[in-house]
Amino acid sequence: MEALLVIDVQNGIVESGDFKSELSLMKLVIEDFKKKEKPIIFVRHLDKEQESSLFEGAVGSELHHSLKAYAETIVEKRTPSAFFETGLSETLDKLCVEHVFIIGFNTEFCCMFTAISAFDRGYQVTFIEDATGTANTAESYEMPGLDIRDFVGTVLHWSDAIEVLDYEEYVENYK
Repeated sequence: MEALLVIDVQNGIVESGDFKSELSLMKLVIEDFKKKEKPIIFVRHLDKEQESSLFEGAVGSELHHSLKAYAETIVEKRTPSAFFETGLSETLDKLCVEHVFIIGFNTEFCCMFTAISAFDRGYQVTFIEDATGTANTAESYEMPGLDIRDFVGTVLHWSDAIEVLDYEEYVENYK
């Protein structure tokens, strides 16, 4: 069984930039999983610091309106990994999931950590690179010219542990 993990599509992140393209691709993947009646699990990051836009109870921590209607199952987390001290593994086990697909935010933190954690737990993992986004920039890392999404995708791909696809490849291989 396959399941889709939709990571941290929350107001505090989505409203920090222009993510129309990423949200559009996320919606297409979600609709494909919904049509196939495969599990879709949304993950919400909640911070303990009141200054954070993802502080529990803050408007920024809520799922973004563009995809919120698709969120039937929600897992809450407090670290970059959707597996650490959450019930995600148990949920996936109950659904007999063997293969997870990952989309959402932030590419280089929560999406990447969740992908690696899923692999470590024995799941087959597909990371849909262009259906992830990040609020960070090359300047955030003081690395001019860095394409964060491409860098993370390349590292995961070269690992030979995690399948990395763009949306068009996903359509060719799985739709």
